[in-house]
Amino acid sequence: MAGKRSVKSYVLRQGRLTRAQARAIDRHWGDFGVDYRDETLDLDELFGRDAPRVLDIGTGMGETILELARENPENDYLAVEVHRPGIGRLLYGIAEHGLGNIRVINHDAVDVVNRQLPEESLTSVHIHFPDPWPKKRHHKRRLTQPGFINRMTALMKSEGQLYLATDSPGLAEYMLAVCDAEPGLINQAGRGNFSPRPLWRPLTKFEQRALDLGHRVWELIYCRTI
Repeated sequence: MAGKRSVKSYVLRQGRLTRAQARAIDRHWGDFGVDYRDETLDLDELFGRDAPRVLDIGTGMGETILELARENPENDYLAVEVHRPGIGRLLYGIAEHGLGNIRVINHDAVDVVNRQLPEESLTSVHIHFPDPWPKKRHHKRRLTQPGFINRMTALMKSEGQLYLATDSPGLAEYMLAVCDAEPGLINQAGRGNFSPRPLWRPLTKFEQRALDLGHRVWELIYCRTI
């Protein structure tokens, strides 16, 4: 198991919680929240069933995961997010739509991945628009370090899918190089290539703003081969 990194891949930019977000956390964390502990989760017990499991890292305000959970009730979704306004909005959405197939962890994804998730337990992993940390001296803060990607590979079942997306050209090339170098993954578009946008991935407000500004979005899709 990979060790805990002391360098964080994020900076907390905690915006003010709205009343609705704070109320959602108070009311619904006990039903859908998962407290971080340095021990492996029993995902069948957590969700109350055996089902395909999707890990969503950096869930943001929850637009994507809420839509996917509504459209795919046969799947279970585990959301990992550090920003409390996003947690509050997601919990509000879960309750509003009566969704029973989402659980939420408010903690550093590196700790969750390294210490809380069982190996070969995930059918897919989503890492959409992580912080690009564009300055060279900050590259060590990027989430998708080789050790992290190696650990993600171990968490996925055979033929599990890893999906990544970014609007940062520097991060796109970095993730392509790191993931192509991981021996347990195969690039579904061919080594050295980016993938077309998967049809199932909803277009978020964040992504639409980037596209409106003329930014390109780079997609990567990998499959675990071992």
